[in-house]
Amino acid sequence: MEHMKMENYSVVTEFFLVGLSQYPELQLFLFMLCLIMYVIILLGNSLLIIISILDSRLHTPMYFFLGNLSFLDICYTSSFIPTMLILFRSETKSISFIGCALQMVVSLGLGCTECVLLAVMAYDRYVAICNPLRYPIIMNRVLYVHMAAWSWIIGYLISLLQTVMTMILPFCGNNVIDHITCEILALLKLICSDITINVIIMTVASIVILMLPLLLIFISYVFILSSILRINSAEGRKKAFSTCSAHLTVVILFYGSALFMYMKPKSKDTNTSDEIVVLSYGVITPMLNPIIYSLRNKEVKEAVKKVLSRHLHLLKS
Repeated sequence: MEHMKMENYSVVTEFFLVGLSQYPELQLFLFMLCLIMYVIILLGNSLLIIISILDSRLHTPMYFFLGNLSFLDICYTSSFIPTMLILFRSETKSISFIGCALQMVVSLGLGCTECVLLAVMAYDRYVAICNPLRYPIIMNRVLYVHMAAWSWIIGYLISLLQTVMTMILPFCGNNVIDHITCEILALLKLICSDITINVIIMTVASIVILMLPLLLIFISYVFILSSILRINSAEGRKKAFSTCSAHLTVVILFYGSALFMYMKPKSKDTNTSDEIVVLSYGVITPMLNPIIYSLRNKEVKEAVKKVLSRHLHLLKS
């Protein structure tokens, strides 16, 4: 009987992404909106990377991590926005099986990496504020490069495991994904075999990659807040808090939407609210990251002005 069931499975070679297709009148609006935001993401994050390289004052662990975050946001949005823009203007809205798998492993890996990287950045701020005299010794180049590297390695190991465990299962010919991207929750809905192991792996991964880093961030900020409150001068407290406020804002935006997406009770259902959440942490947050760090950080603002004035001077000459 099991052999007969397997023979009835038709091989899936492509998927159809039909998320938000129930709103055809919004397709052009969403296309233009996502295109504009994607351009802002590319320009804003590229500018942050460039200034962190060109300005010697920004050659510190904090801006090294920020450069990683900006590069990650560019790669993350590039893994699905171009395809999404094509699908918004396409009638077929199809993506190949391999293309879907690649999109999932890349986007999921980058999302997992950002979770770990934000925790690493919180630790960097903890050392800078709670142990300022020992900061250059603790956060030496070897350590912060290894911390960034392991953020990427851990993120992609978890992503690769979940993607492989999903794509090897039979889809039984059902290839219509009720989502705007090849998102793992939407794909699990199409599988007709038992997905208990997948749900367990996803639950454990969500705890490891979401809850554990979030706990470390929370503990770091408890110590940071305690240290800030012990600073005597108001100016000192303001300066210390300003170095953390941008990171804390990004953490709230990213983890708020990610927790809603992956830690809710249901494991197989997707709907319009999920797609809006994906747009939130997948497009809006990467777009806001460079703006937040530029507005909340005096050193970044000065570096941006310096780079822009230099280029204006070259253009005039």
